[in-house]
Amino acid sequence: VQLQASGGGLVQAGGSLRLSCVASGRIFSIKYTGWYRQAPGKQREWVADITSGGSTRYLDSVKGRFTISRENAKKTVYLQMNSLKDEDTTVYYCHVLGDTAYWGQGTLVTVSS
Repeated sequence: VQLQASGGGLVQAGGSLRLSCVASGRIFSIKYTGWYRQAPGKQREWVADITSGGSTRYLDSVKGRFTISRENAKKTVYLQMNSLKDEDTTVYYCHVLGDTAYWGQGTLVTVSS
């Protein structure tokens, strides 16, 4: 199983990006899928997740700006990021917790002021 993340890039502050993460292969007993981010020299930080039942949770600093969603048929999870700020600049990783934990390769988001 591999997770392929995409959608990162350079955007001006206040702009938007949509990250995508596609799973290849089959993942059993998915509990939740989510997004993390990690800046150089810092610990990986949880950003948002969505449970198998569709419940969502968000890091306080992204509430109201980010939206996580998924398309099961496409085995894809999205992170719509609006009103981006400088502090959102970092590498974003998708994550799936199923029979085991899976991580994508990361996609870089750079927000310029």
